Amino acid sequence: MLRMKYKPSALAVRFAIARFPAAKAMKRLRRRFLHLAAGAAALASVTVAFADSAWSQSTGTIKIIVPVPAGGAPDLLTRLLAEEISRTQGPTIVVDNRPGATTVIGTEAAARAAPDGSTLLTNAPPAFVIMPHLRKVGYDPLNSFEPICSLVRFPLVIAVNSAAPYRTLDELLNAARAKPGGLTLASIGPASLSHIAFEMLKRAANVNITFVPYAGTTPAVNALLGEHVTSYFGNYTDVAEQTKAGKLRVLATASRARIAALPELPTVAESGYENYEFEGWFGLFAPAKTPKETVFQLAGWFTAAMQAPEVKAKFVAQGLYPVGLCGADFGALLRKQYDEFGRILREANIKAE
Repeated sequence: MLRMKYKPSALAVRFAIARFPAAKAMKRLRRRFLHLAAGAAALASVTVAFADSAWSQSTGTIKIIVPVPAGGAPDLLTRLLAEEISRTQGPTIVVDNRPGATTVIGTEAAARAAPDGSTLLTNAPPAFVIMPHLRKVGYDPLNSFEPICSLVRFPLVIAVNSAAPYRTLDELLNAARAKPGGLTLASIGPASLSHIAFEMLKRAANVNITFVPYAGTTPAVNALLGEHVTSYFGNYTDVAEQTKAGKLRVLATASRARIAALPELPTVAESGYENYEFEGWFGLFAPAKTPKETVFQLAGWFTAAMQAPEVKAKFVAQGLYPVGLCGADFGALLRKQYDEFGRILREANIKAE
């Protein structure tokens, strides 16, 4: 006996469901089950993805690009934090020095890296708020990165030779007013942080001092020691030893607050220019589109490492002061400085060399 397999048509199924309430209920139940199953699957995939991300960060290797040669302040900072995080959190952190083109080469490499938290960048303001105004770079300074944290600030100071007659910043600036363009100021430059800070001071004090750029801080400080220039504007760490030895005299710090190493030293604002403040910083970045949970985790690790007593003491000894300005607040600082520095560069007609 031949048996025919019967396959009901779609029309017949809809008729049966419409006629029998139980069938309708079964259909609603089936839809509800599929909806819940889909939601559970999505939740499971998110959980797995997060767990996998957390696992890769806690047990894998993280590379931090430092776009300057080994031995400089950002390199020291990164290595101290890497050692502390590896000890306390587990991942292996490798420091990759990629100097060149005023940090642009290393910054471009970090911008091209996979956005998975495995490649980070330690850098200072020029790559984000100065160089993009002066030359074409292979990244968007405000959109190619996820700002993780501004890790530390470093104060800039105005110094003179100890043989100079100037004891205060006002005495130096008054001498400059009496002889427009006759006094000189040495720094790295052009288009460096110190150069921008100097131009801001000139405008705040309404003085004309001749800027003398040098290729590095060492020749600039040597020029001051040799009395070839009147003054120097740069990082306190660059003149700390000569100041302690009595060869140089620091007149003021550009920071918003006095620095721990020289508690008696007034700020520029305290010297009569209340709206003036300027600080450098070193920050940590990830490529754009790095998952938010990864950025949050990294921010937690680095801010905790900065507050470790031994690490913090080593920073302060180098003139670096922990900040921990993270996420959107750090991003807002970048945008503010990008606009402000761009305006100063245009007004002062500063060009890259």
